[in-house]
Amino acid sequence: MGNLNMTTDTVDPSEIAKFEAMAAEWWDPNGKFKPLHMLNPCRLDYLTSQIAWEFDRDLNDSLPFVGLNILDIGCGGGLLCEPMARLGATVIGVDAAGGNIPVARAHAQQSGLDIDYRHTTAEDLAESGARFDVVINMEVIEHVADPLAYLKACRALMKPSGLHLCSTINRNPKSFAAAIIGAEYIMRWLPKGTHEWSKFITPDELYDLLRQADLDPIDRKGFVFNPITWGWSLSDRDLSVNYVTTSRVPQ
Repeated sequence: MGNLNMTTDTVDPSEIAKFEAMAAEWWDPNGKFKPLHMLNPCRLDYLTSQIAWEFDRDLNDSLPFVGLNILDIGCGGGLLCEPMARLGATVIGVDAAGGNIPVARAHAQQSGLDIDYRHTTAEDLAESGARFDVVINMEVIEHVADPLAYLKACRALMKPSGLHLCSTINRNPKSFAAAIIGAEYIMRWLPKGTHEWSKFITPDELYDLLRQADLDPIDRKGFVFNPITWGWSLSDRDLSVNYVTTSRVPQ
């Protein structure tokens, strides 16, 4: 991969400030992170199935992810870290918004879980030499200043057999209507200004960025919200708003 020239330049201070302001509400299912709480079961279904398939684990086992080192970048309050730890993984959660870390640590302690939470960036962690079996990167890339540099940092954090899981929001009129007009202005699930439509990334653009970062994208699915059942499901075809990708380190 050559010299990545790691810096913290991908951190956008204005984006960090948004999430600092909401940090205390991470574990309130009816608070400002309500959309993530609603989406989380669907996200976890995808993440756990992809990890289990890649590393030949049986999710029916009591601790199927024992022996796996998992990194969650942009961990927030730990909504994904805690389930991964319960499945037996060794979990590190990092976030550039320092206010999230005490919240995550306190909730993990209350839950009896041993999770290593750190206020740091992907770039700085990569510089330290840390390497992981799985790098989780959910709803983060649309908030960074330089998506390609950020993905290169994620790639540097992966072991040769590593798996990368990345979700974001598509960029089209439907996503503007759903993620900004709907979620921020009509439903008021998120504070106004949480997302910038110009930072959204299409699935083809993300695949291209992943390849430029020396990753091999192998799967993508849509997260689809049903306003009638008020729930989320995975879709092979509908990636029009929220979607997730799986990539491997090229062999």
